[in-house]
Amino acid sequence: MTTPRSLAPLLALLLICAPGAFAQSSDQPPILDDYQINAGDVLSISVWKEEGLQSEVLVRPDGKFSFPLAGDIQARGRSIEEIRLKLTERLKQYIPDLVVSVSVLAINGNKVFVIGQVNRPGEIIANPQIDVMQALSIAGGTTPFAELNDISILRRTAAGPISIPFRYGDVEKGKRLEQNIMLKAGDVVVVP
Repeated sequence: MTTPRSLAPLLALLLICAPGAFAQSSDQPPILDDYQINAGDVLSISVWKEEGLQSEVLVRPDGKFSFPLAGDIQARGRSIEEIRLKLTERLKQYIPDLVVSVSVLAINGNKVFVIGQVNRPGEIIANPQIDVMQALSIAGGTTPFAELNDISILRRTAAGPISIPFRYGDVEKGKRLEQNIMLKAGDVVVVP
């Protein structure tokens, strides 16, 4: 029979030989938040056993869509599950044993923009999310005239517009990687 005292050398050997065996793998992708719906996205909505309540809806510029019996539903900034719950709440008074399904057919509203000294300025559909370096890559990289350490990200917030600095040289050298933020819908990357 093994005693706790006889296990000590075995445990010590295990910890020396496999120091990372108990650590979480860094190869795991980061956990992303649920996708938040944006104006321009297309949703598919269906109510089980109700043929008249199956529709593809476009999220309007005001962030809402209309659905029979439910009226206008605010979608912008909400997840698919939040929208499904809101529709269920509105429709349950009309339909017994209600089962509502919602899915995203087209992610057209999750756009970011890259302007200035890049090879292909314009809009990028960020499906599902991209960071600053990825956006610059999709835009064809920077031109030789770009001020790489004066790049900024313009973002609208509830408190008003903000400018987030980005120093390409730092990130390129593997330093200050926290500034390589995930872009949000509507962000503008400005490369002077």
